Amino acid sequence: MAINFKAKLDGGIIICDGAMGTYLNQKGISYDRCLDELDMSMPKLVGEIHREYIHAGADMIETNTFGANRFRLALHGLENNVRDINIAGAKIAREAREISGVDIIVAGSIGPIGKPLEPIGKVKFNEARDAFAEQAGALLEGGVDLFLIETISSLDEMLAAVEGVRGISDLPLVAQMTFTAEGTTYLGHTPADMVSRLMPLGINVIGANCSVGPQKMLEVVEQLSELGVEYISAQPNAGLPRYLGGRFIYLSSPDYFADYAKSFVKAGARIVGGCCGTTPDHIAAVVRAIRGSDIRRGPSVSRIEGRHEKKAQEPVGGALTRFYEKLKKDFVVSVEIDPPKGTNPAKLIEAAAKIKNAGADAVNVADSPMARVRMSCMALAYLINSAVDIDIVLHYTTRDRNLMGLQADLIGANAVGLRNILALTGDPPSIGDYPQATAVYDVDSVGLIQVISRLNSGTDLAGNSIGNPTAFSIGFGANPTAPNLDFEVSRIKLKLEAGGQYMMTQPLYELEPLLRFLDIVKPDVPILLGILPLVSFKHAQFLHNEVPGISVPESIRRAMEKAGDKSAKVGGELAAEFIEKARGFVTGIYLMPSFGRFETCIELVEVLKRFKPIDASERGFHRKPG
Repeated sequence: MAINFKAKLDGGIIICDGAMGTYLNQKGISYDRCLDELDMSMPKLVGEIHREYIHAGADMIETNTFGANRFRLALHGLENNVRDINIAGAKIAREAREISGVDIIVAGSIGPIGKPLEPIGKVKFNEARDAFAEQAGALLEGGVDLFLIETISSLDEMLAAVEGVRGISDLPLVAQMTFTAEGTTYLGHTPADMVSRLMPLGINVIGANCSVGPQKMLEVVEQLSELGVEYISAQPNAGLPRYLGGRFIYLSSPDYFADYAKSFVKAGARIVGGCCGTTPDHIAAVVRAIRGSDIRRGPSVSRIEGRHEKKAQEPVGGALTRFYEKLKKDFVVSVEIDPPKGTNPAKLIEAAAKIKNAGADAVNVADSPMARVRMSCMALAYLINSAVDIDIVLHYTTRDRNLMGLQADLIGANAVGLRNILALTGDPPSIGDYPQATAVYDVDSVGLIQVISRLNSGTDLAGNSIGNPTAFSIGFGANPTAPNLDFEVSRIKLKLEAGGQYMMTQPLYELEPLLRFLDIVKPDVPILLGILPLVSFKHAQFLHNEVPGISVPESIRRAMEKAGDKSAKVGGELAAEFIEKARGFVTGIYLMPSFGRFETCIELVEVLKRFKPIDASERGFHRKPG
């Protein structure tokens, strides 16, 4: 029989249980384990925890399914066990209720998928929605009374979760987002943003959980009440944790936690419980505090209609570095340098000096191309920057760094003067030296551009101030010969919308695909054309057949084959001929030496500097092929 959830909300305060994950850790379960899988392998332990919370006086318990969606389970190779784990989690909670003989609510816990959605990440909205629907369907089959979506930082992800749940069931729904000490989610959403997006959806309860302790949670509850939310939930952590003896220790005592629980109710909360670090002792203290006194729910002060909402700061794009200013008005030449595989950068610093003396405007420092282990690109860029007065474009990939690492490195790069960034997703580890290595990819190149744009506006991705804004120019990659050109163009548009300022293409060898690409994209940003001089017929065959994103025309490959032992010289000549044809359509050339051979690129730089300059207003960006 379905519960009358509204009647329970109107009838008094519903006290929810506390933490599951951190309490399992206290009982000796490592965080390395898949805690949701314990529903299958250790159901007795999970059931005992449910009964402890029921004995403490909880009116509602949550299933041990917080991370039981296919994205999170895939980290443990369990993505095909979504249904079994969620059904088991619901069954254990229901059995705990039956054993205890208490009429409590069983809430199906649904947490975030653990990966950012587009455009910050690579997960599509419909993929997230389908994953939430799959989990909710299994929880429904297991017999939960309602769904509790919790610890969500992104409004887009919350909307995907709500759509997923509502697509399979009309059971009551509690939606909780997680807020930082600054009063926003990790992606910069405010309580006002949350309310304006969720209230029209008819969600039964809107609230907050996790992230902060009781004091900061009270501020969020007060804001939600002022914004006119009728039914509010509050489930904070037990303060901030300390890591001692291999475990996280939370500092808020049960009595301290219970005092704030009373304040939550006064501020307007109808559901009160705990998150990380809370235990049955905390919930028992909350039960004593709330049921042992006459606490009145405070009235809502105002409604959201007519209220000016504080919006998360929007990305503002890139800055005017010396390199970018030059790129907008002059024809720019840059040469790529790959970091060394060892510890000695002397040869590459010397090469950078020769490249500058030849007349190049910049050097690009790659970030472990082809997923091969090399010196840190940032370290080499800093060393070159310290020794040679030449602009540096730092390639920066999202393959190896999570969102915290990305932002920390970028703030550091800005501090040491590395302010021209080429935002890339990066080659997957599967093609490199360590195919078994784990790729991070919290975000892709589009998400990285958004991160950099936020830093340029003076905040991190969560909206927290970083003091003085960074001053990055933002470049991005483009592939004019992509197999699916429509998809490539759509990606370019996303990169431009995110704040990209200039594009650098994959290597090309003939004019027609460049003109076709320009005619489709109609770019209004500078373009550096990628040139990778060929050194042999075998090299041409390898690039064409084995390197993603590079297409060498058959005529060029045959010319290289015919050149025989003069193939390196012919490769340079072919590159020079192509550059002379293409330079009227682009704003710069980006030279990539093969196998660390800078001589050909240096010769090409010298040739380019002898070409007659072309005024920027005369470049034919939108000229059609033919």
